[in-house]
Amino acid sequence: MSNEEINYQSPIYLQLREVIRNKIEDGEYNPGMAIPSENELAETYGINRMTVRNGIEALVNEGMLKRVQGKGVYVVGNKVERDLETIGGFTQTMREKETKPYTKVLNKTLRKAGEKYAMIFNIKPEDDIYYIKRVCLADDEPISLEEIFIPKYVVPKLEGIDLGVFSIYEVYDFYGIKIARAWQTLDLTKLEQRDARFLSIDAGLSVMLFECTSYDEMDRVIEFSRTYTRGDKCNFNVHFHKTEM
Repeated sequence: MSNEEINYQSPIYLQLREVIRNKIEDGEYNPGMAIPSENELAETYGINRMTVRNGIEALVNEGMLKRVQGKGVYVVGNKVERDLETIGGFTQTMREKETKPYTKVLNKTLRKAGEKYAMIFNIKPEDDIYYIKRVCLADDEPISLEEIFIPKYVVPKLEGIDLGVFSIYEVYDFYGIKIARAWQTLDLTKLEQRDARFLSIDAGLSVMLFECTSYDEMDRVIEFSRTYTRGDKCNFNVHFHKTEM
């Protein structure tokens, strides 16, 4: 939207709104990523910051953008509905418990799958996967330490998404990925001292280790995770159902 493209019969902030909307729909601004700052947009299009702010706010009100204090404005994108009764992420689960969730990302890198994860995801060893390590807190108390592996082809733009702003389940929503089922195992283990400090526990204390393999509706493995959980902070319920003979 240069000066010669401005239609003065239409408010400039609405024109900017449509420019940003088009960039979102065309994939220039991807879900989960920040758009340029107000100053950058004002300079690019030769308009004042208040006009830019009004244009952005219009898309915030529509639910296409999300303003995060101190971080910027992020693309939300379209979401798909999913069943959270049996499968849900940490953030959703804590909100359902009326507990304030927070995740602190310690590491997010792109690496080769290698033989082990190539077998898990049914991809080639030289294919790329994302490795995410984060601490999950509830009401500012560390609850669990997570290691998450996701093939790059599932969410190609994950490196540009701030996982301190969006949960992984929200990212899946952005890309139309619906987790249909998951296979989870439980064990007891102990953490190395460095990792134990993230959970504010002594390395000699046992923690619950959940390993979870998640599948989408096409039966692809889209995530493998290991979650180390403090037993003194969490209770887990298992519901058994009688099967018909």
